[in-house]
Amino acid sequence: MSKHFFGDTAVLTGRSLSHILRSPDTIITTAVTPIAMMLMFVYVFGGAINTGTGSYVNYLLPGILLITIASGIAYTSYRLFLDMQGGIFERFQSMPIARSAVLWGHVLTSLVANLVSVTIVVLVALLMGFRSGAGVLAWLGVAGVLALFTLALTWLAVIAGLSAKTVDGASAFSYPLIFLPFISSAFVPTETMPGPVRWFAENQPVTSIVDTIRDLLAQQPVGTDIWVALGWCVGILAVAYALATAAYRRRIA
Repeated sequence: MSKHFFGDTAVLTGRSLSHILRSPDTIITTAVTPIAMMLMFVYVFGGAINTGTGSYVNYLLPGILLITIASGIAYTSYRLFLDMQGGIFERFQSMPIARSAVLWGHVLTSLVANLVSVTIVVLVALLMGFRSGAGVLAWLGVAGVLALFTLALTWLAVIAGLSAKTVDGASAFSYPLIFLPFISSAFVPTETMPGPVRWFAENQPVTSIVDTIRDLLAQQPVGTDIWVALGWCVGILAVAYALATAAYRRRIA
């Protein structure tokens, strides 16, 4: 059964990736907005923002990477919605393939596409002056946190793609996720925020994830932030996966 599942998932992932290769503008579009934000905040607002950490682009990049991922998962929901409306799921049900492989094909495609988008953003940040003395293990830690964050948000996107009634609704769910880093430590230290806003910023998932990535890239001790970040990512992933699979079973019943 496992061999059957992995083989089917590989085939369906290849199918989804081929759609992206025929339309690479989706990845470019995903990267454009975060890059524009990074340019604006560094070159327009950066001089007026004092983070006490030196280079503002170094401070800003972790939050921009999360915004990149939040933007990218909207396309997963969009493509899944189109598959549902196009009747392709019904065709797959008539074939001897693992049912869950259909969803995993979209999820793994999201992981690959977001990796490419994140790489583009990091390259632009390097051109803007971003520097890190982090070693291989630290960069692997950053990649692992970003991959886990991508998986968690992608399964949320699967729920939206399966539940949406219109194509606009399938992708609009990502807007609050894109906005969430603005009320976190992504752009300014939370100490500068008024009481209630600061409380929310310090107790929502983005702040711990951003702080973990920032500390890894700056070669600083991550402390308990990494466990809080992993706890948020794993918790969201587990709940989203359970709800997504339940929604999928209802749709194909």
